[in-house]
Amino acid sequence: MQTKLKIKKGDTVKVIAGAAVGQEGSVLDIDHKNERVFVEGLTVLNKKHVKPQSDKANPDGGIVDNDRSIHISNVMLVQNGEPTRVGRKLDENKKLVRYGKKSGEVI
Repeated sequence: MQTKLKIKKGDTVKVIAGAAVGQEGSVLDIDHKNERVFVEGLTVLNKKHVKPQSDKANPDGGIVDNDRSIHISNVMLVQNGEPTRVGRKLDENKKLVRYGKKSGEVI
């Protein structure tokens, strides 16, 4: 069963642990199985050598940079310029919404 994660695609996050501590970026994709996120602004470590292909997006080939993934526990959501923890609560329409615990605002 897939677990509910508090970070979603498109959120702005800040790295709080690891080699890229302090960097910010937006979430490009989430791997729910391994609980990892792909952050746009992180240092790129994964380089892939690609052969020239006529029918693909990179017809010339060369070295392609891939965005680096990081475990979801090492990032925090950024709201109003500050990292904050995320909680869930029911709103007036009895719908579950995310909110920032530091400010109390609905995300």
